Amino acid sequence: MGRQRNQKAALLSKPIKHIDIQNFDSTLLIDAMDSMSFSSRELSKGTTIFNDMLRDKDCTIILTLAGSTSAAGCMKIYSDLVKYNMVDVIVATGASIVDMDFFEALGFRHYQAEKTVSDEKLRSLYINRIYDTYIDEKELQICDKTISKIAKSLQPRPYSSREFIAEMGKWLVKNSKKRDSLVQTAYEHGVPIFCPAFTDSSAGFGLVHHQVKNPKKHLTIDSVRDFREITEIKIRSKESGLFMIGGGVPKNFAQDTVICAEILDRKTKIHKYAVQITVADVRDGSCSSSTLKEASSWGKVDTAKEQMIYAEATTVLPLIASQAFHGKNWEHRKRFQYNRLLEELS
Repeated sequence: MGRQRNQKAALLSKPIKHIDIQNFDSTLLIDAMDSMSFSSRELSKGTTIFNDMLRDKDCTIILTLAGSTSAAGCMKIYSDLVKYNMVDVIVATGASIVDMDFFEALGFRHYQAEKTVSDEKLRSLYINRIYDTYIDEKELQICDKTISKIAKSLQPRPYSSREFIAEMGKWLVKNSKKRDSLVQTAYEHGVPIFCPAFTDSSAGFGLVHHQVKNPKKHLTIDSVRDFREITEIKIRSKESGLFMIGGGVPKNFAQDTVICAEILDRKTKIHKYAVQITVADVRDGSCSSSTLKEASSWGKVDTAKEQMIYAEATTVLPLIASQAFHGKNWEHRKRFQYNRLLEELS
């Protein structure tokens, strides 16, 4: 047992350090890329469109997150986007919010994997691997049970994922070990976080535990209510823009609000701005939920100001976010406080 503990400690010895967009200004690099071609020019155009969103005082900016960029070192970027009023709504995978962000708010870390170790060996040590990143399974199970604990403290009724995540943020105000988590920062600034596939994460394990332990008195997650709530935000937005990291369910969920509003016979505009960072390929017919131009045929996204950036997000997201932060177009934006609006509608 002692040998295994030493092996595990050695593997979990280099914590991921989250990049800080305030420590560098990428403006000159982005400006230079505007005169280049290929991915560099795509990046420059995408940055320009994101700044257009920030300058548009009527624009609700929706950030969508898929993939593991939070575990890989981008966690502080997302909380800073909220803190400095560059994001009004978040749609994410459950893993991004719970297994990565909330997990670190509990005081745990993700670690760099630098040695070649078999996955069978990692399993025997209770270490989970995310590409070249490690996470301690035993700590993750503490995260699961913390979700169960929060659930037990709440009134047993259906909750949207947004409502439950807000309760997680409220719990972190008194209990967090790391004060700049996305969940807590979003709660403190009234920014709603939606996870349409919430139970596909540590939240799922925690909520199953909650229901089994409380068979006659437990809460549930209402994904239909999620869709209704974010559609209400879209309807009340004069303009809207999408800033999408990856694709999948979060991307489609945010785009589909336009169609849902139409089904409800409510007038709303298509998303005026859209930027997607992805490595997905169009040749299989999906591009992780279609290209932005394809989405326009569904009446979801305007083609006047859209940009696909084909790159791995950890390499380009810090550049876009740094330029936007130092460009300071966020300084004159109002905070929409959509959590407050949705609580009033409940």
